[in-house]
This record gives sequence, C-alpha cells and structure tokens, in this order.
Amino acid sequence: MALMKWDAWREMEDMFDRYMKSFGALRQGTHEPIASGDWLPRVDIAETEGEFVVKAEIPEVKKEDVHVTVENGVITLKGERKQEKEEKGTKFHRVERYYGSFCRSFSLPDNVDESRVKAEFKDGVLTVQLPKSAEAKPKALEVKID
Repeated sequence: MALMKWDAWREMEDMFDRYMKSFGALRQGTHEPIASGDWLPRVDIAETEGEFVVKAEIPEVKKEDVHVTVENGVITLKGERKQEKEEKGTKFHRVERYYGSFCRSFSLPDNVDESRVKAEFKDGVLTVQLPKSAEAKPKALEVKID
C-alpha cells in the first residue's frame, strides 16, 4: 500500500463541493436550484471585426443531442450528456463529471444578423458564429464643411 501525502486544501475543496451539492447550487440568472444531473458547460465569447464567436465545451455529447436556437435576440444552447451505465465487474471509486441536460442562454447585441448564424461541432467543442449585420458595421463618412 502506497502512502499519499495529505493535502488539506484539496480536502477542504472536496468538502465544500459536497456541501454545495447537498443544498443544490442556484441556476444562473434564476432563483431555482439546479436539479441533480443538470450542469453548465464552460463558454467563451469573443468578438472580431465581423462577428461574435461562442465556443462551448461539451465533451462526450453527441452532435444529435445538441440544439442551438436564436430567437428575439437570445441564443440558447441545449443538450444532454448521458451517464455511462455501470458495467458488470466495474466499480466507480469517484465520479466528478456532471451528466444530464444543460441549457445556456445569452443576450445578443442588436448588430447580430440572426439569419446568417452558423454552428459547428468538432472534438467536443461547439462553435457558433454570429455575423454582424452590414448596416451595423461602422463606416467612415467624410463630412463636407460649408
């Protein structure tokens, strides 16, 4: 049997996580608790000159289980990560990954062209491109001085 060095901070972190799970964390933007099984994928949102890009980490989720909608200035990412079934002869010692359904929604700026939104799912990352509308792009206008 190998000896392991005790890490007090890790022990406190694990204890805090177990404590928070017992009460249920609050779903972002609401006062309702997250049901067990719900989880929120990590998201990056970036802006370039011509578009906004949303990237969501959703490993081990099938493309068919992911849905992206854009409606009334809000983009919504929905999906589900199914839990692995315990196989005969397999015993889990620790399960830290979240399973179940997820839903993330973000308000869009007024200058997004909702009709040209594109999404791609590759290597566990969902990338959504939100092009800016042509009329919203800044243009330099020369003003004639009288």
